[in-house]
Amino acid sequence: MADLERSRIVIFLAATFGFTWSFYAVIWATGGLAGQTIVAGLPLSLPLLLVAMFGPAFGNFVARIATKEGWDDLRLGFNGPAKAWAVVWPGMIGAAVVGAAVYFLVFPGEFDPSLSAFEDQLGEATGGQELPFDASVLVVVQVAAAVLFAPFINAIPAFGEEFGWRGYLQWKLRPLGWRPMLLWMGVIWGIWHWPIIAMGYNYGEGYWGAPWTGMLAFLVFTTSVGAILAWSAEVTGSSIPAAVGHGTVNGIAGLGILFAASNDRPLLGPATVGLVAGIGFVGLAWLVARSEPVVPAENR
Repeated sequence: MADLERSRIVIFLAATFGFTWSFYAVIWATGGLAGQTIVAGLPLSLPLLLVAMFGPAFGNFVARIATKEGWDDLRLGFNGPAKAWAVVWPGMIGAAVVGAAVYFLVFPGEFDPSLSAFEDQLGEATGGQELPFDASVLVVVQVAAAVLFAPFINAIPAFGEEFGWRGYLQWKLRPLGWRPMLLWMGVIWGIWHWPIIAMGYNYGEGYWGAPWTGMLAFLVFTTSVGAILAWSAEVTGSSIPAAVGHGTVNGIAGLGILFAASNDRPLLGPATVGLVAGIGFVGLAWLVARSEPVVPAENR
């Protein structure tokens, strides 16, 4: 890799991590995720986490300005084969369903088709008041919203990440080769999350080996999901499909919890960040990563 490209990578990473981790530091200093400071009725962590997602986009801009790289290859198009969009939307949803199914097959006692655990959670949230509709109605609404609307609504904040990860860093690491690039991208993306994983994000705090096992488990998740998103960017030459795919994952990540009797094994599932419940993403990642895609020159 040329020295100039190395400097761009270093500047991008320094700006990205510095921006995001500064917001994580504020969250930690104001009580962490568990004991968050409440402002205007909402935990302060919510807007801070949202803004922190734009760290990679910030890194993209900083690296371009600092190295005078220019703005000709922002990779914001909607071009590319239809299969890329199929993978990042219905493909991701299918992978999550497969992962949830595998989790409940491995732990059949955790499957709760009666939704009793979910009803108990609703009761706690409403102070024991009876809902005017059955819990199953709310589940159907949540699933429909997660599948049909969340991918595109969530794509807006997810773009703050993907404009940097898949819109910039991926192409700087591309000379390493297809699979080495996927591995490095997944590890870097996972480490970027580590401070909030240590504060209990995704896995909570009471699991075995916390927080270190959660931080390592999350690397499996980011490497597998990241490979799928990187493939979409590779074949389209754009970070937009990756933002939609990222939004899809964020929208469906917790659907398995709706049908679970408990959430006592967060490292394994039922959320898709678990090692077992995330197996669908691992399988899909293997399919797209096993061979380097043939990409038109204009998309590189």
